Amino acid sequence: MDLLELDGEGLYFEHPLPADVQALIAESSAHYRTLAADAREEDEIEPARVDAAEWALLRAHLRAPEHLSVIVALYRFFYYRHRYDEALLMAERAIVLSCRQLALDDDWRRLGQAELEAAAQRSMSTTRFLLLALKGAGWLLLRQDRPEAARERLSPVVAFDSEDRLGARDLLGWAEKAATRAQVEAAGDNVHLLGD
Repeated sequence: MDLLELDGEGLYFEHPLPADVQALIAESSAHYRTLAADAREEDEIEPARVDAAEWALLRAHLRAPEHLSVIVALYRFFYYRHRYDEALLMAERAIVLSCRQLALDDDWRRLGQAELEAAAQRSMSTTRFLLLALKGAGWLLLRQDRPEAARERLSPVVAFDSEDRLGARDLLGWAEKAATRAQVEAAGDNVHLLGD
């Protein structure tokens, strides 16, 4: 589970979404549902519908640039359109905003176990959202063949979620293997992995 599968966003976000922004997200979703149905029927999707869905989300973002519901909607839109660089920007934005809501340092690299435990005492739901955003960013980085950056984001999730309820452990394993392979390849013929 990551930001793609996040249900009941109202459970995570303490501030209500303004009605006009909610309407824009709903408008985008309506366009996107039509897009998804069209995509199953034929390969070509009408660009005007994509533009309308994106434009509604961008207007929502202008009206509520720091609301996590808007950030999640943009993340999903970019992800499903295979615009992974932009989806990653939204995941990184979600990380920063959730850190701020938890009164943590904006730089997630400075978060240790003690900081995450204190954050969970303040708001478990926002802390869980932060971990999901880190996991989502890690997944996108893996898709972009950036295993070291993925490992950085996934490590705190796995360290905090010792029972692997968020399912980041396997992703971290893949990131570690890919990072090791990249290091071996960079070393050239001087190093070989055992079992290869």
